[in-house]
Amino acid sequence: MSAASVEQPFAHEEPVTLTTIADEIMERHPGYRVEIIGGHLLVTPSPDAPHARALTRLMRPFIAAGLADGETEVLQNVGLWLPTGGEDYAIPDLVVVDADIDDHFVENNAYDPVCFRLVLEVTSANWKDDLKTKVTAYAEAKIPVYVVVDRKHQRLHVLTDPVGSGYEKHRPHASGEIVTLPDSIGAKVTLDVTEILTAGRPKTND
Repeated sequence: MSAASVEQPFAHEEPVTLTTIADEIMERHPGYRVEIIGGHLLVTPSPDAPHARALTRLMRPFIAAGLADGETEVLQNVGLWLPTGGEDYAIPDLVVVDADIDDHFVENNAYDPVCFRLVLEVTSANWKDDLKTKVTAYAEAKIPVYVVVDRKHQRLHVLTDPVGSGYEKHRPHASGEIVTLPDSIGAKVTLDVTEILTAGRPKTND
C-alpha cells in the first residue's frame, strides 16, 4: 500500500515523538494506516475494494503452497520494525513470516525484520512510496524478497537480494506472465500477473 508524507498535524507546547503523532492520527481517523519511514510520517486512507480484491487473489497461491501452516505464516498488515530510524516501522499489505514471529516482537506492534521472508505491497494513489521509499527501507532491513503490485503502471515487480539501500535484482513483469518467486520464502509459489492486475483494477459498468 502506498502513502503520502505528512507534516506534523498537531500543535503541541512541547515536542512529541512521531509515534505519538501517529497514534493520534489513527485515533482521529479510524481505518487510516500510519507508518514512519526515514523519520517521516506516511499516512494512507483506507484501501479501495480493488486493492483488497488483489490481496485476496494474492493470498491464495501462498496458502495453496502450504506457507500458512508449519514453519511459516501468511499475514496481512503486520508491523515491520525498520533500522532506518529510531521510531521507524512499516505495515506491509502482505507478508510471509517465520511461524515464531511472536518471539520477535520489538515494540509499537512491530516485529524484527529477521523473521520476514517476503513483504508485498499493492499500490494506491501515491505509488512512488512503494517503488522508491519502501525499496530503500526494506533493503536496509534485509528483507529477502519484496513484491510490488504496481496498479499505476500495470506491472508486478519482484525485487530480491538486498544490498545496502537497494536490491541487486529487480524485475518488472507484465500481464501474460507467470512469475515464480524464490524458493527462499519456503515453498514454490507462482503468480499469474494478469489475474492479479485485473483484480486490482476498478470494475466498470461497461
